[in-house]
Amino acid sequence: RLSKSYSIKARDFLHAGEASIQIQGLLKSMHLDPALIRRIAVCSYEGEMNAVIHGGDGTLEMTMEDDHLTLEISDDGPGIEDIARAMLPGYSTASEDAREMGFGAGMGLPNMQRNADEFLIESEPGRGTRARMRFHLAPGTPRP
Repeated sequence: RLSKSYSIKARDFLHAGEASIQIQGLLKSMHLDPALIRRIAVCSYEGEMNAVIHGGDGTLEMTMEDDHLTLEISDDGPGIEDIARAMLPGYSTASEDAREMGFGAGMGLPNMQRNADEFLIESEPGRGTRARMRFHLAPGTPRP
């Protein structure tokens, strides 16, 4: 079993995406399938950016087991008021500042759901957000 944990700081746009880059580099060094690495990288980046833009401080955890890899992103931010609405492509509550930097297109959660084999998001106003994505590993995938 391989497990890595990365801290995410709210509104730290200077370092935003670094955890995802580290995960991508690790998976490349393990010679995983490039298509799988791309899907994992999309999910880790989108989740990390959502925490930076909308959430509070949080963590991105990656765990690789025999038959799957799991990403879990959690933050102690304001939470999501309406998850169903937040899952709609194009829906965004990003600030004007985030939009000016090119973020907040409202595709983060839909991209995460589309690229993960399994996707679960839990949130409650005032209690933060947790997203968990699982990726099935094909037989013959290098193992930790």
